[in-house]
Amino acid sequence: MQLYVIGVNHTTAPIQIREHVAFNSEHLGSALRELTMHDASEAAILSTCNRTELYCSTDDPQKALAWLSQYHKIEPTAIAPYIYTLPDDEAVKHAFRVASGLDSMVLGEPQILGQFKQSVKIAQDAGTLGTLLHKLFQRTFEVAKEVRTNTDIGANSISMAAAAVKLSQRIFGDISEQKVLFIGAGEMIELCADHFAAQKPKSMTIANRTIERGSNLAQKINGEAMLLNDLPAHFANFDIVITSTGSTLPIIGLGMVESAIKARRHRPIFMVDLAVPRDIESEVAELDDVFLYTVDDLAQVVSDGIENRQTAAVEAEMIVETRVENFMQWFKKRDAVPTIKALRDQAEHMRKAELDKAYKLLQKGEAPEKALEALSVALTNKFLHAPSHALNKTHGDEHAKLEEILKDLYQIKS
Repeated sequence: MQLYVIGVNHTTAPIQIREHVAFNSEHLGSALRELTMHDASEAAILSTCNRTELYCSTDDPQKALAWLSQYHKIEPTAIAPYIYTLPDDEAVKHAFRVASGLDSMVLGEPQILGQFKQSVKIAQDAGTLGTLLHKLFQRTFEVAKEVRTNTDIGANSISMAAAAVKLSQRIFGDISEQKVLFIGAGEMIELCADHFAAQKPKSMTIANRTIERGSNLAQKINGEAMLLNDLPAHFANFDIVITSTGSTLPIIGLGMVESAIKARRHRPIFMVDLAVPRDIESEVAELDDVFLYTVDDLAQVVSDGIENRQTAAVEAEMIVETRVENFMQWFKKRDAVPTIKALRDQAEHMRKAELDKAYKLLQKGEAPEKALEALSVALTNKFLHAPSHALNKTHGDEHAKLEEILKDLYQIKS
């Protein structure tokens, strides 16, 4: 079994592909159990708006990739051009970089670490983590903490939420007269709501499937809450719409937006869809008076000021490289564990066999000194038989090489 990371991210696949292989967090546990039943001995899945990645221990990564295609009912050839498959040390390095914010659309963004930890917790609860992945993720989070503590990788980082505010200001200028609608009540929406609240818009509303969770967030930002089912009747009231839910189907359709535009008499609507799969039908972008942005569209905005973080990124990469080497040393030693166990088991079998013989000699009345001598001679002969036999049957370079190995193993000074 080898360690692999198999996946797609914002650098290898457009949102149209990423949304087709995204996992809903509610179904992640059952998906992991399904994956480990046939195609991997250990597994965890990291699925965010920017990436879907399988972290697994398997003897054949193609099986895991085939499972991914089958699970999402996608032809393997449709996603093959966008997939990366990283083995062993490359997989370790990738995990460290992702958790440290070095592989994010927003260099140094902190949200990915929390998302990574949540994914690992789901895998742990599902019972799909073993020794290898448990150790990998433990080290991953240690490295991420070290990078955050010892570098300025997160300094001057523009979040997706801040980028959404910037874009809205390009459309409306001062947004103090705009009404803002947030759809969903998760971590990303809460972050966006905090950023928009700082700009003091005219009003803020949280639309969510459950009124309780929506109300809790609305209270924090001094806003209002509404049920998602009531959205069509009130959608035309909002100038700015930010959405990020876990829905597998679009929440805002073309017809709803067309009706809203007509009711608004063509006053513009600024919309940001941070969800993968997307919450807003892609055709909405073609409407006049609608400014629709997806997570991929925000890439240019969030890259502003990236130069200020490049030095920190170099420092962070050095930390990652060192920690990868340390982990791979542990990983390689782990491969030797079965051999060491087999060697000890064989030695224990020899010891018990010769000890039984010594007991029988004593029971026959043999002097203790003679029984101990026989025991020590027999053990010595048995322990040295295999290396002596191997050395005697080799010749030339092979003999010289084995001789050096045996001298090293038995610490023989020549």
